[in-house]
Amino acid sequence: MTEFWLISAPGEKTCQQTWDKMMVATTRNNNLSTNHKFNIPDLKVGTLDVLVGLSDELAKLDSFVESVVRKVAQYMADVLEDSRDKVQENLLANGVDLVTYITRFQWDMAKYPIKQSLKNISEIISKQVTQIDNDLKGRASAYNNLKGNLQNLERKNVGSLLTRSLADIVRKEDFVLDSEYLVTLLVVHTLYAHKIFEDQESGLFTVTLFRKAVDDFRHKARENKFTIREFQYNEEEMKADKEEMTRLSTDKKKQFGPLVRWLKVNFSEAFIAWIHIKALRVFVESVLRYGLPVNFQAMLLQPSKKTMKKLREVLYELYKHLDSSAAAIIDASMDIPGLNLNQQEYYPYVYYKIDCNLLDFK
Repeated sequence: MTEFWLISAPGEKTCQQTWDKMMVATTRNNNLSTNHKFNIPDLKVGTLDVLVGLSDELAKLDSFVESVVRKVAQYMADVLEDSRDKVQENLLANGVDLVTYITRFQWDMAKYPIKQSLKNISEIISKQVTQIDNDLKGRASAYNNLKGNLQNLERKNVGSLLTRSLADIVRKEDFVLDSEYLVTLLVVHTLYAHKIFEDQESGLFTVTLFRKAVDDFRHKARENKFTIREFQYNEEEMKADKEEMTRLSTDKKKQFGPLVRWLKVNFSEAFIAWIHIKALRVFVESVLRYGLPVNFQAMLLQPSKKTMKKLREVLYELYKHLDSSAAAIIDASMDIPGLNLNQQEYYPYVYYKIDCNLLDFK
């Protein structure tokens, strides 16, 4: 499971006591989750009005940055052509795998200085990730065009003799060229005339005849279910096609390395930004819920699929005293006909989900 629950609860006499209580409840007898302290530095609180507004803005920013993280990861998979192991090797944050980065999270003071206001920090992240999103669109468009053009050319050289390009099959000596009276047609059939190539379905033949007999031949060919391929032998055009394919193939190889490097670097940047937004959201929500002075413990829980339901129950029992209204709220993941709960699940403790399963492999 690569799903994490980032939660917070108010400090008891000390934040360590809050941590110890949660550890006893979730690991002593039942091993419901693997837990880590999640370190959030002393950020500038600002006014209550600003915090309330920021809470909504951060929710939107969280969704946007997550979408960019997923886009970069998915495009990496597309470029590496769905080699799952290879993709996972390249999806790192600060040089380590994503689980390690999250479970050992340290605030990046250089990128996001904590002397700045919370609003400024969120704006720094927003600008940074918007830039990554715009760059990705440009780079992906250029690489996709190149890849598409190359695939179109490659497609011409495969398939049956009825449709594929004949440029790499025919030779000059197969044709009578520059004759006023004679012309060479190419016929696709199972057996007939002078065969110059065959695939699994049929053979390609040349038939040389007088120009004035071409229409009659075409008519007879149709009656006998022979296919005549329209083809003008033109060495210049054939050479140009081959050169174009070589050029596109070379360009694709040239772009591949730098593109993968860009995706690696910017995936890391976007993912780091995303986890910092989660930290900001926990901080803002904890202050709004638990009040001042700032006194809460942020905790990262990694449940297994089997223990999720039980873990929810244990956490509810542990923290229900924090908010009596939460008792009446139904978990949005429950499917009740006629009841539409689109909003984020609400619990008596601060909760945000982090899902590190970022790839949609076909």
